[in-house]
Amino acid sequence: MQNKVFSNLSDVNGKKIALIGIGRSHLPLIPLLKKYGAEVIACDKRTREDLGEIAKKAEEYGAKLSLGENYLENIDVDYAFRTPGMRFYCDELNALREKGVIITSEMEMFFSLCPCKIIAITGSDGKTTTTSVISEMLKNEGKTVHLGGNIGKPLLPEIESIKPTDFAVVELSSFQLISMKQNPFISVVTNLQPNHLDIHKDMQEYIDSKKNILLYQEENEKAVLNLDNEITNSFEKCTKAQVYKFSRTQPVDKGCFLKDNAIFYTDNGECEKVIDIEKIKIPGMHNVENYMTAITAVWGIVSKENIVYTAENFAGVEHRAELVRTFEGVKYYNDSIASSPTRTALGTLSLFDRRIILIAGGYDKHLDYTELGDIICNKVKVLILMGATAKKIETAVLNSKNFDAEKIKILHAENMEQAVDFARENAVEGDIVSMSPASASFDLYKNFEERGKHFKKLVNDLK
Repeated sequence: MQNKVFSNLSDVNGKKIALIGIGRSHLPLIPLLKKYGAEVIACDKRTREDLGEIAKKAEEYGAKLSLGENYLENIDVDYAFRTPGMRFYCDELNALREKGVIITSEMEMFFSLCPCKIIAITGSDGKTTTTSVISEMLKNEGKTVHLGGNIGKPLLPEIESIKPTDFAVVELSSFQLISMKQNPFISVVTNLQPNHLDIHKDMQEYIDSKKNILLYQEENEKAVLNLDNEITNSFEKCTKAQVYKFSRTQPVDKGCFLKDNAIFYTDNGECEKVIDIEKIKIPGMHNVENYMTAITAVWGIVSKENIVYTAENFAGVEHRAELVRTFEGVKYYNDSIASSPTRTALGTLSLFDRRIILIAGGYDKHLDYTELGDIICNKVKVLILMGATAKKIETAVLNSKNFDAEKIKILHAENMEQAVDFARENAVEGDIVSMSPASASFDLYKNFEERGKHFKKLVNDLK
């Protein structure tokens, strides 16, 4: 049974609602709440000058503003929608609770009002790709899908257009889940390991937040868990839902497992081969696991044919080991999301069974590249460096115990255009080129998305 703060949109009529944090998820809410008669106060610690056009837009939408250092001290409201990144038990929210203010969120209200089935995905790793794969499978089955949450866009502003026959596919962070007391139709937990401990008071709070995704589910609903992850697997005893599992290491009673380089689905004693893993378009064993997760979630809703079609054709989430193009027999990948040495090491450099051409370097966040240097020496044949971290990465490679000058060629590019030119000049048929910077983008670009889009344009313009 859902714990609803609002039963329908008309419940906001005459209510005073504070939106704490004026950003991507809250700004689009203002017109909706105003339409149904709420008095909206947009609150942000930033000043009007810092917010710029955002503050102007909030006022145009009909919100009053409460800005600056003391932005929550003197507000008189019935409800407060917190921004996901705000500590749930911070002093400011505790003070509002003491005044009788109900603390909720855009996602909690969406769950309360959503007329269609919700598939909710969380985890420490793999949740964005899994969410995207589930969405693609449903679309290929002909379903209308509303994709959002921690990925893409807020969903509450489009609540009026959602039909009961649609599907909402939402990625949820621990920050969104910490106060969640509602039940998705299907819950998915990819894996759990220490994360966000700078925000959560300890690991247990992080685990308990994630657990909320299935804690309130009913017997006719479904929970998908990772058998290979001890914490995730332990969630089975916390839910009334029907539990299905996936595993890379062993057969499961209900769900997906890996055998003889193929994914199998089993339920009620019946076992069926779904797909050979070599046919999955996005590379890497972690993506095989993401597909097992997604298949377990949608089996019975999406046909096997459309599951296989998705696996063979979906190119992956933009900027995450995204296959851009095969040109002159060379595959070009955009992995601009890799803004740290760890992401490049565990991402691009773990995917391929041959030495690759790597474009790396960017803004210096003062990270240690020593371990990445060792991995580059084992995995890269041409290293193309650019940006502020180019020298640091080169030093890590040259100082590595694995360095062999005959096995790796190092080039320095002044910009992305030259880096792509160098890659083309040094690649032969069958090679792989990946732009996986191991660095932030801020020396040359606004963000990793802009960097990735520039790289893709350059690759697609090759003639």
